[in-house]
Amino acid sequence: MSHRMKLAVSALVAGAALVLAGCSAPPPSASPSSSSSSGSKTASSKFMPCVVSDTAGFNDHSFNQLSLQAVQEAAKKAGTTYKMAKSQTASDYVPNVNQLVAAGCTATVASGFNLVAAIKGAAKANTNKDFVMVDDNSINLPNVKDVVFATNQAAFLGGYAAAAYSKTGVVATWGGQEIPPVTIYMDGFWDGVQYYNQQNHKNVKVLGWNEKTQKGTFVGNFTDQNTAKTDTTNFINQKADVIMPVAGPLYEGAGAAIRATKANAVLVGVDADLFKTDTSGYKDLILLSVMKGIQPAVATVLDQSAAGQFSATQYIGTLKNNGVAISPFHDFTSKVPKNLSAQLAKIKAGIIDGSIQAPSPAEPKG
Repeated sequence: MSHRMKLAVSALVAGAALVLAGCSAPPPSASPSSSSSSGSKTASSKFMPCVVSDTAGFNDHSFNQLSLQAVQEAAKKAGTTYKMAKSQTASDYVPNVNQLVAAGCTATVASGFNLVAAIKGAAKANTNKDFVMVDDNSINLPNVKDVVFATNQAAFLGGYAAAAYSKTGVVATWGGQEIPPVTIYMDGFWDGVQYYNQQNHKNVKVLGWNEKTQKGTFVGNFTDQNTAKTDTTNFINQKADVIMPVAGPLYEGAGAAIRATKANAVLVGVDADLFKTDTSGYKDLILLSVMKGIQPAVATVLDQSAAGQFSATQYIGTLKNNGVAISPFHDFTSKVPKNLSAQLAKIKAGIIDGSIQAPSPAEPKG
């Protein structure tokens, strides 16, 4: 796919950062771990929210951590217990989901696209249980709620901001795995840079991805920090000074590359506001983050499940409903162009009203 972006402009990018509470440490194995939460309201003794991670684990400062926090929030509100299962490898997905269901979980959250097959099988076999599928909308079962995000829209803003900030005229993005929840970010980023060039008569280059050809650079997983560092170093050597890794915790490898090369480069975070969630010493490198509201969306679905009001109607987070957003510039507020926030405001409004296109073949359809 590839479409030309239409021109237009209008409204403000809310720096609606997702404030993330600290989460419990993940269990040492793939076996479900149980915790209890006391809330102000007494829940049905039958309700138990649970979550299974992909291989990035629950301390990824990203989508797994956000899903876990949603489960913890729902359990606390309901005054019940919750369980979580960390997947060490892809072979853990099916047994982890099945073990959670067998352990009494009434609503199981699958954190990420890679868990689709495991959730589909469990949902078919347990029609009296609720399931929440984050980042996929292909299962189509009455007991599975799809929670998906048009992150291309927010990433378009992130790409525009990256191009506006760049001093070298070269920016980059790369992914963990080549899957839709990853490439959708890269599509938006690429298109945002092209729009910046078009509106400002510039020629900022994007390394690592081409929205037109759908070809780019991928680590192949969400765990290989060495390859993340190597790929980022390669882009730095090609003069990239703004880099967006779409790979959960692998932004740490990118940060390590910037430190090692002593490059005057910065990062664009994804999923959560990495300036707030980073614990690895790289927050000072975060220009901004492209965020999706996993925690509030999943927590709301779980509240509905606890109240016996679960619905399989798909949820799509967009700029319009604040399901996706960009973070504030934090430490870089005084270092970005003075008119950038106003420009982003107009672009956000244009994307919402359809006068500016942020195309992606991975964008979820209602």
